[in-house]
Amino acid sequence: MSKLPEAVNKAWDEKEDAIVLTTVDKEGVPNSIWATCVSKYDDETIVIADNYLDKTRENIKDGSKAAILFITKEGKSYQIKGTIEYHTGGAIFDDMKGWNPERHPGHAAVAVKVESVYSGSEKLV
Repeated sequence: MSKLPEAVNKAWDEKEDAIVLTTVDKEGVPNSIWATCVSKYDDETIVIADNYLDKTRENIKDGSKAAILFITKEGKSYQIKGTIEYHTGGAIFDDMKGWNPERHPGHAAVAVKVESVYSGSEKLV
């Protein structure tokens, strides 16, 4: 597991609202979704609320890794790749329930553990 560099932490604070989360199925077919209910848990973990996931949830259960793509308001893009933990209880789940809008079900917290980080084609971690 790796940590987000300080520049990426700052970029995260200046990101556009939605991120793209990509997983793959058992056959390696990618699935990308827009996610708006997302937060940085710590320098090693990005959390997406499982409000209405379907294919993504199945991919996670099948052991998929994840890629998160986000862009800052100034137009600089970053990609975070990592392993996924699926939490239906505990500290990460409780944290997600604190920021996920009440109108959404928040079935689980999808925690992406940082393994590598890119800015464009430049590998930062």
